[in-house]
Amino acid sequence: MADTDTSQIRGQVVAVTGASAGIGRATALTLAGRGASVVLGARRGDRVEQLAAEIRESGGRAVGMPADVRRRADLVRLLDTAVAAFGRLDVLVNNAGIGPVSPLEDLRVDEWDDMIDVNLRGVLHGIAAALPIFRRQGTGHLVTVASTAAYRTVPGQSVYAATKTAVRTVCEGLRQEVDDLRVTIVSPGFVHTDFVNAVADPDARAALLARRDAMALDPTTVADAIAYAVTQPDRVDVNEIVVRPTAQR
Repeated sequence: MADTDTSQIRGQVVAVTGASAGIGRATALTLAGRGASVVLGARRGDRVEQLAAEIRESGGRAVGMPADVRRRADLVRLLDTAVAAFGRLDVLVNNAGIGPVSPLEDLRVDEWDDMIDVNLRGVLHGIAAALPIFRRQGTGHLVTVASTAAYRTVPGQSVYAATKTAVRTVCEGLRQEVDDLRVTIVSPGFVHTDFVNAVADPDARAALLARRDAMALDPTTVADAIAYAVTQPDRVDVNEIVVRPTAQR
């Protein structure tokens, strides 16, 4: 992947969901470091506000606030804050996601519901909040973090993979409907985050932690992929990026 053109991101306004840790945090730091103004949302409001403060102390422009993607009003408030603080919204990075994976026969129905609410409904809430702003401006870029689970289902990840497959389908439909806007899906493989801590079964969690520590990508790798898509010329729409460890099959 070629180096990104910093001039293409400098001065842009980017909102990031799930920005308190992992890929979201890395994306915020990467884009802010290249000159973007960032508006950061996450359920852990204290952490995201601290991240925004760190970016400002380093000379960047950032606002952090609590935002739960399961609540549409939170997404509207997050994006309205971007416009109020910085005058516009150029990019929404729909990053928030969870993965308490388990075999279907474990019947962890509450966890299934949570994955649907965060991973799928949260993306739809982001689209619903962003499109009116993009339409008023006549420009905008929606970047959604999916997963390689959208391309390959493995035992124990049926519901998680279903949500990511659905997100990929929604974003592809959106891309075809809004040919004057840009729509990008970034699908990471195994990334070194706290994702696996949500797995309830201790043996399954230990196995995933071992795999993560053996081969997972640093979150900045995914942030760089997002930056690549965002920094392309206006007439270029990078539709899908799949990035995974070389050892992952």
